[in-house]
Amino acid sequence: MGIIRIGGRGTTRRVSEKEKDNWAGPAFKERQQAQKEAAKDKYITMGRGTAKIKFGDIADTPTRSTKGMWVSSGRGTGKRRLD
Repeated sequence: MGIIRIGGRGTTRRVSEKEKDNWAGPAFKERQQAQKEAAKDKYITMGRGTAKIKFGDIADTPTRSTKGMWVSSGRGTGKRRLD
């Protein structure tokens, strides 16, 4: 069973297979790394357009665990620790 995709301002429908989600978590990190690898030789502008560097020269940012951190709730009046 596939999913129904709507197209053309809602006038057409087609059934297609559901693709693997890649918008969060480790799957997104892998997708992001693949995009960066594909565009590593392109230039991007920085500092109000006064400097340009290659996209591949930007260092990867490490992802830390959120375990044990505090999150506020209820307009900032309460807090709870993440597991």
